Amino acid sequence: MSKNRRVAGSYFVSTLSISLVLIVVGLLIFLLLNAKVLSDHVKGNIGFSIIVKDNVNEAEIKKLQKILDTKMFVSSSVFISKSEAAQEFKQELGEDFEEVLGYNPLRPSIEIKLNPVYANNDSLSLIASSLSEYDIIHEVSYQKNLVEYINDNIRKISMTLLVAVAVLVLISFTLIRNTIHLAVYAQRFLIKTMQIVGAKSFFISKPFIRSGFWFGFFGSMFANIALLAGIYFLQGQIGGVVNVMNYRVILLMLLSVFVSGILLSFCSAWLSVSKYLRADLNDLYN
Repeated sequence: MSKNRRVAGSYFVSTLSISLVLIVVGLLIFLLLNAKVLSDHVKGNIGFSIIVKDNVNEAEIKKLQKILDTKMFVSSSVFISKSEAAQEFKQELGEDFEEVLGYNPLRPSIEIKLNPVYANNDSLSLIASSLSEYDIIHEVSYQKNLVEYINDNIRKISMTLLVAVAVLVLISFTLIRNTIHLAVYAQRFLIKTMQIVGAKSFFISKPFIRSGFWFGFFGSMFANIALLAGIYFLQGQIGGVVNVMNYRVILLMLLSVFVSGILLSFCSAWLSVSKYLRADLNDLYN
């Protein structure tokens, strides 16, 4: 009974250790995937203004808008007439500039929201050039510095998270391998004895690899349950500000943790057993 309790306790500690490591890996993967979603959201709000010539009637402008809506770089578009532009400018300025000038100098425009893939200065420059073929367009306006600033920051954040994930996966593999290695270490004499009496390497390795698989399976399951609980709690706290319940991101995170747990545990068990199969009998006492 005492021996069974020790074995059960050892299995529980090993599974718990793997779970804790995978929770950290899962959190970082969740942040990395959400950074991509957030960057697409930010890029999707980058836009530009197509300012139309003053003597163009509204029907022609709306015809152009329909043509633009079919373009791959356009996510959405809004037509703003001269009067609407003047009204917005008055609200921002806080006074009626038309009374001072005696006329409305603003031009009608089409405000474009970009497809995130095209939210960079090179694409915007090409788009602006291609739009110059339309005679009714006076100017294409966008904030070049802002687009460059947003893309630079997104690139830096993504690279930082990628490096952090890579480092953490390496650390996780080391920790999981050490956890499983301790379990195999306790059976090193049994492994060598079986090898001496003629048992095949696959036959010897199979129970340890199976145990490694189950360590990874249950460890990843416990980690995923903890991560899901954490995400639901976080959604309850900040759901009114940011929606973290992106089911595609959550599914990718759960799959990543599950595959990582099983794969790392499987490889760790195989490497640990292989080490003692290759070891000399005298080395087992060290």
